[in-house]
Amino acid sequence: MYCMCISSVGCMQDMAPYLPELIPHLIQCLCDKKALVRSIACWTLSRYAHWVVSQPPDSYLKPLMTELLKRILDSNKRVQEAACSAFATLEEEACTELVPYLSFILDTLVFAFSKYQHKNLLILYDAIGTLADSVGHHLNQPEYIQKLMPPLIQKWNELKDEDKDLFPLLECLSSVATALQSGFLPYCEPVYQRCVTLVQKNLAQAMMYNQHPDQYEAPDKDFMIVALDLLSGLAEGLGGHVEQLVTRSNIMTLLFQCMQDTMPEVRQSSFALLGDLTKACFLHVKPCIAELMPVLGLNLNPEFISVCNNATWAIGEIAMQMGMEMQPFVALVLNNLVEIINRPNTPKTLLENTAITIGRLGCVCPQEVAPMLPQFIRPWCTSLRNIRDNEEKDSAFRGICVMIGVNPGGVVQDFIFFCDAVASWVNPNDDLRDMFYKILHGFKDQVGEDNWQQFSEQFPPLLKERLSACYGV
Repeated sequence: MYCMCISSVGCMQDMAPYLPELIPHLIQCLCDKKALVRSIACWTLSRYAHWVVSQPPDSYLKPLMTELLKRILDSNKRVQEAACSAFATLEEEACTELVPYLSFILDTLVFAFSKYQHKNLLILYDAIGTLADSVGHHLNQPEYIQKLMPPLIQKWNELKDEDKDLFPLLECLSSVATALQSGFLPYCEPVYQRCVTLVQKNLAQAMMYNQHPDQYEAPDKDFMIVALDLLSGLAEGLGGHVEQLVTRSNIMTLLFQCMQDTMPEVRQSSFALLGDLTKACFLHVKPCIAELMPVLGLNLNPEFISVCNNATWAIGEIAMQMGMEMQPFVALVLNNLVEIINRPNTPKTLLENTAITIGRLGCVCPQEVAPMLPQFIRPWCTSLRNIRDNEEKDSAFRGICVMIGVNPGGVVQDFIFFCDAVASWVNPNDDLRDMFYKILHGFKDQVGEDNWQQFSEQFPPLLKERLSACYGV
């Protein structure tokens, strides 16, 4: 058994031929009379979750899930812990494959609330949060909400504001709120108010500590971080419904303070919440933009990757809501964004978010951004060529097309990269496809047929074929 555990990590290909026999044997081991064998079987099976999910569900997924759920209710605490952790791993791999079994899964996880002691409760919260992340809006059914929410809210009411067990519960509720969307509405008000209170208390304690460090303890800022994250989950899940809660609170004032906190993790969560509130209820964000934008500009520092990433994303969301009114603020952020996109060894996610935000700024303020096209067009194109078609990519490419219209010379040197990025689209909206068509044909007409032929000889065969089929060039 121990050898199997080791093998699973690095030798999946070599193990694969044996798994059709091995997995059923390991599933049988989940019922072994020895608790140690049951717990090791849970762990070992979790290492093969990816393979299990890749097979027809009735073959291995269903029997494995059924037995793991029984072990979640095992009489032995170690087995409970191992089964709950293994089930969370299985959830991450299976995602929506679990939807047909949700009722059965929730019955088990909810029953575990009454059975589990302190330590295993924390792992149970993680399993529920991971389930919500994995199945998303499929959880938003009255039957499932009725099963899941009462025990979670009961725990929420039992825990005091100073209890560190709030951390995993807040994280769990953040995932659940995002998944349930409008299904979370009946529970949102007390949850929202408590999160705001946690942030307010933490900021007040920090202020007292800074003024009188000999008299007061430093606050545990993790309370503030998880509260901000849950507020983000509420804003993302409830969308426009969160507006009435924001109206009745001072969250924007608190958020402005959090955005200037010395702890990077607090700023990271603050910018995520700012982006989510911008999407959900910009009416309340807009009056604060003149104060918020300089702080966002100061946080475009790639030394703090996650802070920089969230600040960049929030700027892009604000740009889309502000439209032409973004113009006075472009200078506060553009140079930093261009620097980041040209920086070597920048993580992929930050490059993509930076490219999207530059594109969005160019979409709403092309006159301000287009003069800098030659400084970012190549890394911009290579950053976005590999991301899936989506709304963010759409707005960024519209921006680049508008900027090319303003400054066509800015893209000439790197036009092959633009061609490659255009070809990365599987199914652009018709009006965006027209924008691409006009730019490609405009360039071809400008240089002439012979020069275009010479230029397109540099294209890899697949790119040449795709541009010819989709855009007739």
